[in-house]
Amino acid sequence: MMRCRHCGGTDFIPFLDLGEAPPSNSYLDGADLLHPEKRYPLVIRTCTVCWLTQTEDFANREEFFSGDYAYFSSFSKTWLDHAKAYVETMRDRFDLCVDSLVAEVAANDGYLLQYVRELGIPCYGIEPTRSTAEAARAKGIDIVEEFFGRELAEELAREGRQADLIAANNVLAHVPDINDFVGGFARLLKPSGVATFEFPHLYEMVRGNQFDTAYHEHYSYLSLLAVARIFLANGLTVFDVENTPHHGGSLRVFACRSDHSVHPLTQAVEALLDAEREAGMDAQSFYAGFQASAEAARDGFRTFLADARKAGLKVAAYGAAAKGNTLLNFAGANAGDIAFVVDRNPAKQRRYMPGSHIPIVGEDRLLSDKPDRVVILPWNIETEIRSQLAYISDWGGQFVTAIPTLQTRS
Repeated sequence: MMRCRHCGGTDFIPFLDLGEAPPSNSYLDGADLLHPEKRYPLVIRTCTVCWLTQTEDFANREEFFSGDYAYFSSFSKTWLDHAKAYVETMRDRFDLCVDSLVAEVAANDGYLLQYVRELGIPCYGIEPTRSTAEAARAKGIDIVEEFFGRELAEELAREGRQADLIAANNVLAHVPDINDFVGGFARLLKPSGVATFEFPHLYEMVRGNQFDTAYHEHYSYLSLLAVARIFLANGLTVFDVENTPHHGGSLRVFACRSDHSVHPLTQAVEALLDAEREAGMDAQSFYAGFQASAEAARDGFRTFLADARKAGLKVAAYGAAAKGNTLLNFAGANAGDIAFVVDRNPAKQRRYMPGSHIPIVGEDRLLSDKPDRVVILPWNIETEIRSQLAYISDWGGQFVTAIPTLQTRS
């Protein structure tokens, strides 16, 4: 029986069922194509007690966050600019200096902490995947290569590594034991410290039909209603919240230790909670129609692929992103539909997309093959990609996005 990963409840309503799919970041080598892939059901339900939307678990986290994890944050200029602006804003707001200590949970390849170091502020990262941890160390960043939770937080606190600021970007949704994870922040923060969490907002996921942000590595799909409750149960209090445009619309939540509430509550918190209640996020009706919306977008993408084949158009894609793998597998696409996927990350090149087995190549293939259509899989950075690849118009190529509905643009 499925139990809520926060409150332990057993009363769920359906939210999204994408069938079976391989882990979205498990890219394949040529030899892997000779063997069957592991596939797991991708089923998401919403708890009617605490309103946490969550995957039904079928595998351990090590299946999804392996040593050769291939997602590196630094390959998006948009995200690097966002990280740099965050660091400067936090420095000014919380008076961070050479006497402060900043930590980042899920530090990835050092995309954010490199800017903390540039300001001369002591820092370290926590990152469990070997591939990205090594990339961060190459930038001179101290990395603790472990999964984060209460036990690790206690160990670091005993070592005198409690932080004035802890950043946690795009990781809160990635943890199977959300109570243990959040509880670790309450231990690792200094009494007056601040933790910030950025994550895609469930409201925007539904409003924008962003079903492709669902994959096994995302255990939770988060509203402020659910997050505020989870935090309070695990020793943190939300005192501020901001909207950001990243990943299709995200929240940045500010939290402090509940036993030392030195940061005043802003009006933004209650305003957003009221907005979520008004949208019905604490009622079943909000979650009811998402499956049909996802299927409509899938069918539109299938029609585009079939029509392109019929017309003899060559279709490629850009960005070997996890969300792209969700779309491709839900649509049943393969290398007969899309000739190749371009990605700037060398760790993905010369490999294959999980499930669809579409080859991943460097950008030079666009210039040599001149495809008629380029599907932008990471639609959240569409503007950046279209600017980078503007030259495809030289041969009449056009860009395609499938979310929220199919769009073709020059």
